[in-house]
Parts: sequence; structure tokens; C-alpha cells
Amino acid sequence: MSGARGWFRRNGHLVVFLLPGLVLYGLFMAYPLLTSLSYSLSDWHGLVRGAFSGLANFVKVLGQWPYNARFWGALSHNALFFALTLAIQSSLGLFLAALLSRKWRGFAFFQAVYFLPYTMSMVVVGFLWLLLLNPTWGPVAHGLRLVGLDAWVQPWLGQRSTALITVILVNAWHWLGFPVLVFMAAIQGIPREFYEAGLVDGANEWQGFRHITFPLLLPSLAMMSILTFIWDFNAFELVFVMQGASGAPNYATDLLATFFYRTAFGDPTTGGEPGQIGLASAIGVLMLIIIGAASAFGVRFSQRTQTEY
Repeated sequence: MSGARGWFRRNGHLVVFLLPGLVLYGLFMAYPLLTSLSYSLSDWHGLVRGAFSGLANFVKVLGQWPYNARFWGALSHNALFFALTLAIQSSLGLFLAALLSRKWRGFAFFQAVYFLPYTMSMVVVGFLWLLLLNPTWGPVAHGLRLVGLDAWVQPWLGQRSTALITVILVNAWHWLGFPVLVFMAAIQGIPREFYEAGLVDGANEWQGFRHITFPLLLPSLAMMSILTFIWDFNAFELVFVMQGASGAPNYATDLLATFFYRTAFGDPTTGGEPGQIGLASAIGVLMLIIIGAASAFGVRFSQRTQTEY
């Protein structure tokens, strides 16, 4: 007993500071995850929990039509969502960060401009671009008509061939400020002696970027890839605002999160049965497995790219 009192006397302040965070994490993270796993292993009748069903919900989601077709379709959309967003953010963000790191006159203004969309709510961004992209009276369509590009005026969110790409571009625009900020911080942390040594050896700006800047940015690129994967495989608000819960037209923008939502609360386009809690929980667990496995792989890979200088 005295040993426990002595330990608490020495470490009690740590318990006091950690307890609120642990309670919040347990209530809003650990408990929902555990209950979702429990729900996914049970049979449900509407909102009433039935008997234990094992992996039946997972088998139904992965192997029974139409759930399997929509699950794999949503997963492929998530993969495309992540790949294009990462390509745009990494290339354009790195380019802008390299320019802004030169600290030319007015760079602080442009840095704020690029970062401003990141501070906006995803719901606000979705409604804003819904107005901008309206093919009838939207500013984007009006501007294209003014410059003679009438053929480019299309219902970008209303046709299957362009709906998902449009949402991806809006998503990349919203998140662009974050990689710019991360890459700028990483570039400014590189010792100037490396570039001076390169100049002595006759390296030009491109060679300096290729052989000095880019290799030393690999840890930041790996971290950005992991964060982008987590964000994009949890993406929901933007698609829900711009396309609705159904992912119209014809599930063209359906992601795993919106598929989860429609399964739990019903699909208005097909009259799907609401309250399929077991199937929705199985989809949520599968999302957790996919994100967790990819994140663990990304963390291990990023640890190998760590550079000490």
C-alpha cells in the first residue's frame, strides 16, 4: 500500500494531466470502435439487435450483390480519390513551397492565400463550389462563356464522367495549403551549408533541388502520403454536400464513408431498407482495417527514409 502511495506521490501529476485525454479518447474513440466491432458480429432487425451472427455481415458486404458491387466500387473511388489528391497536392504543393521558401517580396501574402482554404469548413467549401460550378448561372460557367469556351460549360457534377474528378479537384484545392506549409517548414530546416557545398561543386538550382532538397524532403512526403490516405479514406462531408448521400449520378462519387451512411440510414435513390446497422458496422470495420494496415505500412516506410544531418 505504501508503495502505491509513493508511486502516486511521484507520478500523480502525470495521472491528473493524462486522465482527461484518456477519458475523452475512451468515450469518443475506443468505445465506438469496440461497439462497432460488436455490432458487426450481430444480426439486426431494423434498430433492434438480434443474435450473434459471426462474420455473416462481412460475407454479405464482400460477396453478396448489390453490396459487394457497391463496396468494391466505392473502394476503387477512394483509391482514385487518394491517388489524384496526393499527386496534385504533392507536386503543386512542393512547387509552391519551393517558390515561397525564397522569401520574395509579398511571399507572406501568397502563403496566407494558399493556406486560407484549408481553414474553411468542408461543408462551406462544398456549398461554395456547388454555387461556383452551377452550369446555368455559376461564375465558372459565366467566365468560360465570356472567353469563348462555351463547349467547356457542362454539368460537371451532374454527369458520371466528370462528377468524381470534379469533387477530387475541389478536395485538392481545399487541402493544398497544408502540404505547402509542411514542405516550406521542411525546406527551411535544411542547413544552408548543403546548398553552399553544391554551388562550390558547380550544381545549378535544378541539381540542388534534385540532389539536396528532394531527398531530404522524403520523410515529409511520406508523412503527407500517410495523412492524405487517412483523410481521403475517411472523406464524407464534401461528397455528401456536393453529391448527396446517394453519390448521384449512379453512385459515380460513392466513397466508403457515403456507402456506410447509405447502408445505415437507407438509400433514397433505391428505397433501400434503413437501419442496417450490422452491415454498416461491418463496412466501418473494413474501413478501419484498410486505413490501419496502410498507415502501419506507411509509418514503417517513412522510418526507413529518416535522414539525420
